[in-house]
Amino acid sequence: MEIQWLGTAGFRIATSTASFLIDPYLSRNPGADPRQELRPADLAPASHIFVSHGHFDHLLDVPAVARQTGAEVWCSPTAARTLEDMGLAPGQIRTVEHNGAEADFSGIRAQAFYSRHIRFDFRLMAATLARVGRRLPDIIPLFANFPCGQVLSWQFELEGRRIRFFGSAGASDKELEGIGKGEVDILMLPLQGHSKICAKGARHVRFLEPGMVIPHHQDDFYPPVSQTVDISDFVHRVQQDCPGTQIREMALNEIIQL
Repeated sequence: MEIQWLGTAGFRIATSTASFLIDPYLSRNPGADPRQELRPADLAPASHIFVSHGHFDHLLDVPAVARQTGAEVWCSPTAARTLEDMGLAPGQIRTVEHNGAEADFSGIRAQAFYSRHIRFDFRLMAATLARVGRRLPDIIPLFANFPCGQVLSWQFELEGRRIRFFGSAGASDKELEGIGKGEVDILMLPLQGHSKICAKGARHVRFLEPGMVIPHHQDDFYPPVSQTVDISDFVHRVQQDCPGTQIREMALNEIIQL
């Protein structure tokens, strides 16, 4: 099995029989760090695209990637409407209508679970507005045209492993308790969206105690809206509280084999 980080919350996961994508977002902008050289055609072949929510940094490139790969797109009703407004054929979209919806393909089981977006705190919003400044009128459409909708966390069972992907780190205690401690082999966890995101991310790890955690979304994907997140505090907290959990920090487009 291969896992490739595409930047932001994007991943490609491939086995000997299938390849699928999660939140593939490549566009970024000229100031992004690091730069992304991949284009939608580079992600082929892919049979499925799984979307966590409708914000632009998760959904913007999905229509182009879907057209290039022919992949089915699984997403919330809100994200589905946005994709249709962007011109993606309805026949390529599979709407998640209920908690626990499943997709089975090529020996892989994918399951969607209702989750929550992290709440942007005042400190983060104030710092972001200060960076954006006079560019605010240009930035507003990125949020107005890409409503969040129902947030989905995705669970994948493949090759004897269970992978849990979060596109935003807003899961409640009840949600995390429902997953179960030690039931996740690989946790893909976003570290963006709050001034105390490292503590909030470490909370997810304490609840789940996965075998491995792959942090993502910590990159400066669309400045000045975004910024690079120093995740050293997250690493320290996980090492201290969950010494049995391996932390795997990935470079942009890096591929790891398991």
